[in-house]
Amino acid sequence: MSLSPELITLGQYLAGEFDNKEQAIADPVWYVHLRMWQRPINLFSEDSITLFAEQANIINLDNPYRQRIMRLQPGHNSDAPVKVQYYMLKYPDLLKGAGRNPALLNTLTASQLDLLPGCVLSVTQQLIAPNCYKFTATSLPNTNCSFTYLGNTIHVSLGFEASATEFHSYDKGIDPATKKATWGAILGPYRYTKREQY
Repeated sequence: MSLSPELITLGQYLAGEFDNKEQAIADPVWYVHLRMWQRPINLFSEDSITLFAEQANIINLDNPYRQRIMRLQPGHNSDAPVKVQYYMLKYPDLLKGAGRNPALLNTLTASQLDLLPGCVLSVTQQLIAPNCYKFTATSLPNTNCSFTYLGNTIHVSLGFEASATEFHSYDKGIDPATKKATWGAILGPYRYTKREQY
């Protein structure tokens, strides 16, 4: 199956090393200075582009967290030609630090992943200059992204915007009782700048 130009471009935009240094300096009360890695991995390559994502506080790069797998697949209609399906790792400690040490990803197999059925984003695109796009990924209607981690059920709201040089994360943790955000992009997105292309 050949991949669409939109899907390939989104994969290129997402792949890289990012940080939000400028945002953290401008508003340190609300935004921690983070580094984020989104590395292409060789899974589901027959019909998609798949990335391993991980992030860390800049002052503690040896303790990364929020590992996740993002699978970019063809969407179901021309208005949203791409969708993003999230997976979680069954054994996250085995790949801790793979953002900085990608050799750890060579052992990753599909059997080590858990599909998160409600964690799916629909991606739309906007042409902002010749061969230059802005992609916007939003949750599908009537879906609930949740998973179990360390015995706790975690509810999240996912979303992002991506361009050639920036990645804006709208991810938030949601309190299931109050439906209010408890961590993440509470006052607006984390605004990452790409520092290195993978």
